[in-house]
Amino acid sequence: MTKRRKGAQSQPTARYPRKRPTMQAILAERGIVRATLAGIPKRDRADVEQEVFLGAWRAVRRGKYRPDPKDKPRDALRKWLHGIAWRQASKYFESAYVRRAILDPQPLGRLRGVVGTSLDAQIEARDLLRAIERLDPRHQEILLAVDAPETLSAYAAQRGMSPFTAASRLRIARAMLALRIRRWRR
Repeated sequence: MTKRRKGAQSQPTARYPRKRPTMQAILAERGIVRATLAGIPKRDRADVEQEVFLGAWRAVRRGKYRPDPKDKPRDALRKWLHGIAWRQASKYFESAYVRRAILDPQPLGRLRGVVGTSLDAQIEARDLLRAIERLDPRHQEILLAVDAPETLSAYAAQRGMSPFTAASRLRIARAMLALRIRRWRR
């Protein structure tokens, strides 16, 4: 008796015979594809629709279209295209392009007055962040934990240390940050 092999296995064979619908038959079902892609903005809908039809045609050429013989041919094709369109739409919404869309490259430029802190305060904050970035990770962690809503004793309890040890580490981290800032400004 042989042991069963772990890892990736080949795909099971399809239950139904292959069919080859024509490209005209696929394009004739444009309505179901457009209805499935209705949530995509108009500026990108044509591109995603094109990806659906190209993907469908490639799958037909590879023999991946195997409808159930009990279904009507048109209904089977519509269900299959709906599945492809659904997956392409989910790919679109998960893409970095959509998740990180910048609606206006200069949103602060549209404001009439100064909003927020002054420019000097922003530069000083950046310098402080760079100084924190150059500290050891253990010092960074304790300094950033102080900014969290939990107390220092809760932070110590989560890490299994005494509150006095956490306070001592915080004091040392603040001293290291002060030293780093002094060196930075010289």
